Amino acid sequence: MTRFAFCILFLLFSAVAAAAVEKPNIILIMVDDLGYECIGADGGTSYKTPVLDNLARTGMRFEHCYSQPLCTPSRAQIMTGIYNVRNYVEFGLLDRKQKTFAHLLKQRGYVTCVAGKWQLGNQPDSPRHFGFDESCLWQHTRGRADENKRDTRYSNPHLEINGKAVDYTNGEYGPDVASDFICDFMERNKDKPFFAYYPMILTHSPFVPTPDSPNWNPKSKARKRRKGNAKNFGDMVSYMDKIVGKIKTKIEALGIRNNTLIIFTGDNGTGRTVVSLMNGRRVAGGKGKMTDAGTRVPLIANWPGVIPAGKVCTDLVDFSDFLPTVCEVAGATVPSKLGIDGRSFWPQLQGKEGNPRKWIYSWYSRNGGPNGREWARNQRYKLYRTGEFYDISNDCLEKTPLTNLSPETQRVRAMLQEALDRYHNARPPETAIQNY
Repeated sequence: MTRFAFCILFLLFSAVAAAAVEKPNIILIMVDDLGYECIGADGGTSYKTPVLDNLARTGMRFEHCYSQPLCTPSRAQIMTGIYNVRNYVEFGLLDRKQKTFAHLLKQRGYVTCVAGKWQLGNQPDSPRHFGFDESCLWQHTRGRADENKRDTRYSNPHLEINGKAVDYTNGEYGPDVASDFICDFMERNKDKPFFAYYPMILTHSPFVPTPDSPNWNPKSKARKRRKGNAKNFGDMVSYMDKIVGKIKTKIEALGIRNNTLIIFTGDNGTGRTVVSLMNGRRVAGGKGKMTDAGTRVPLIANWPGVIPAGKVCTDLVDFSDFLPTVCEVAGATVPSKLGIDGRSFWPQLQGKEGNPRKWIYSWYSRNGGPNGREWARNQRYKLYRTGEFYDISNDCLEKTPLTNLSPETQRVRAMLQEALDRYHNARPPETAIQNY
């Protein structure tokens, strides 16, 4: 080979490598109903999560990531980068006028996929309308129960593949079907930049055996009972962790691990019937509540050679921040006209200082409407619109509002009040948000 030809090949290789770094693959995994206290790396001791613990040990974990208290509100916020006060319609729906992170990444040249739990509109074209090329979903065109009022997400599930109903009857397990779909999507698109969004079906009730449980019955139909026996929750957490490991192993086998960012989080707190141990204390699940038990969720990110190994970030992150983060990672533009509320934490993922938040904000109403509960908070203090002010580090259950404030605490309260004031008139008229 001549020196000239070698140089040409080197330049071509460099261009391909640069393009790969410029458009890394992104996998965003969001577990259902699993709070911060359930992950071993975060101090949880009730369940075994070796895969996630390893991802935290070789990547980065965050101590202050906050979701919305419930599934649909969190899904709307994480996908649009906008606080619920400004665009939340009602439970089970996403306003079809909204732009999502999938739209913005597609414009950047990404192929996109969503698999798992949808709950954002039952039109057959909903996933594609919101930017996803492919989909494998539960609770898309159909509800959560069949004609016999049995839950349909776990054993022998009823799913929708690219908008078409598919009923499984040979002992299949819903989380396996969805994660296999993700793995197949990655294999078919390993030579392209891809974005895989995986809002998991696990670990939501009903708490039923998994294929790894000793009492698993592949012929079982879903239960009529809403919750099931909470003793199966530990098996469900372990299986969730196993599925994350399956996805990690797949990208390693495809030879794309060093060009793939994995982000793991949860959509809200753990179900209220579950009590777990974290750092020696009992933590009751708080799904649906505005407390830490309902809104504090795990956040782990891993990308070999890019994200510093073993780093713990104490900066504030909320669910509006994911859209600008994945867009900055991908080099995608977030149009200013979208007016998002989020702030990218991509600099922090690289070990840089970035532009950390001083506060985060939450407006929550399960069914929409003009009135919702509101708070603003930093790592330690939380202020509600109604005036209650708490020191969360010493009162995580919010039993005793603060009254006698030091000068420093008064300054924090004033800052949080300013944050609340920003959103005082942010809720659109009901006629505007109902016209979806």
